[in-house]
Amino acid sequence: MSDAENPLLPQINEALTTVQDPEIRRPITDLGMVDGVSVDDQGNVDVKILLTVAGCPLQTTIRGDVQNALDKVEGVKDVNIELGTMNAQQREAMRNTLRGGEPEHEITFAQPGNLTRVLAVASGKGGVGKSSVTVNLALALAQRGLKVGLLDADIYGHSVPDMLGIPDAHPTVVDDMIMPVPALGISSISMGMLKESRDQVIAWRGPILNRALTQLLADVYWGDLDWFLIDLPPGTGDVAMSIGQKLPGSDVIVVTTPQANVAEVSERAGTMANMMHQQVIGVVENMSYLDYTCPKCGNHDHIELFGAGGGAQTAAALTERVGHSVPLLGQIPIDPVISSGGESGDPVVLAAPENPSAKAITTLAAMLASKPKGLAGKPLKMAVK
Repeated sequence: MSDAENPLLPQINEALTTVQDPEIRRPITDLGMVDGVSVDDQGNVDVKILLTVAGCPLQTTIRGDVQNALDKVEGVKDVNIELGTMNAQQREAMRNTLRGGEPEHEITFAQPGNLTRVLAVASGKGGVGKSSVTVNLALALAQRGLKVGLLDADIYGHSVPDMLGIPDAHPTVVDDMIMPVPALGISSISMGMLKESRDQVIAWRGPILNRALTQLLADVYWGDLDWFLIDLPPGTGDVAMSIGQKLPGSDVIVVTTPQANVAEVSERAGTMANMMHQQVIGVVENMSYLDYTCPKCGNHDHIELFGAGGGAQTAAALTERVGHSVPLLGQIPIDPVISSGGESGDPVVLAAPENPSAKAITTLAAMLASKPKGLAGKPLKMAVK
C-alpha cells in the first residue's frame, strides 16, 4: 500500500500540526520544518524534521514533542525521527512567513493597528526592586493565559536571565532574525543572552545603545503577543529616552519605595516618560512593609521598615505634572522570598503563590489585564487628503 493510500497518513499529518516550535510558538508544519513523512502497512512512521539552525538548543524538546504527538495516533506502531537543518532558501522562506511580507527592521509594536499592550517598567533609581516586579508581573500575566514577551532593556545591569533561571541561555539566530528565549511560560531577550561570556563588560555610548535597542525590538521575532513588558534601566538616561522615541504611546508604570527621598527621584522617571509621549498609567510601591506574624502570640502586623507614603507621594506628584490621574496601583510587601527567588531563578509568583508579595503582584496583573485592548493613546498614521 502506498503512503498516499495509507489511512494513517492524514492523521499523522494532522498530529504534526499540533507540534509547535518552542521558540517561535508556531506549528512546525506552518514553518516548513516537516521535510517528509512516510508510513508503512505495519504503522511504522518515518518523519524528517528540519531545524532552523544546526545544533538548535531545543532540538531535544522538538524531537520529544513530535514523538508524543505521533504516539497518540491510533495505529502508529513505531516512530523514527530524523533531524536535519534548513538550507538558506528554506530559512528565507520561513522568515518571509514569520514577517508576513513586512519589511525588515520594523518595530512591530510601533505600527498602527498593533494591539499588543506595551508596558515599560521604570524607576528613578536602582535598588527599588524594579526588575523583580517586572519579571514577576510578566509571569503573573502569563498565568492568566496571556502571551507575554519580556525585553530586558537594562543594557549594563541586565538581571532578567538570572531571575528566570536561565543565566547561560543564548537565543537561536536564524540569519538576521533572533528568536527570543522561552522560559517559565514567557518569551524573553536580554543583552546578557547575546554576550559571548557572562563576565563580558558592555561599555557603549548613546548611538550604539540606540542601534542595540533597535535590534532587540525589530530583529527579534516576538510573534503575536498580548503583552510586551520592558524592564528599563533606572533613571532617565539614553535607553529610557530611546524606548520612548521608538514606542510612543506605550504605557509606563513607575516603581518606587516608601521613602520620601526615593519618591522624589521616582517622579522624574514618570515625568520624562510623559515628555516622550508615553502614557504613565500608575505607580507601584515596592518594599512597602513587612508582613509579620509573631511566633509566640500569633498576632499579625505590618511593620513599615522604610517609612510610609512614598508611593502615594509619587502618584500625587505625577498626577499634577502629567495632567491626568496616575493612581497608586499597588503596594508590594518586602519578603526574603522575593530576593532569594530572584537569585535562584524561582520567581515568587511561581515558587510561593500564597506569599503576600506574590498575591500583591498577581492582583496587579489582574488589574492591568482587565483593561481591554485598544488603540487609545497609540499613534495612528493617517494620510490627510
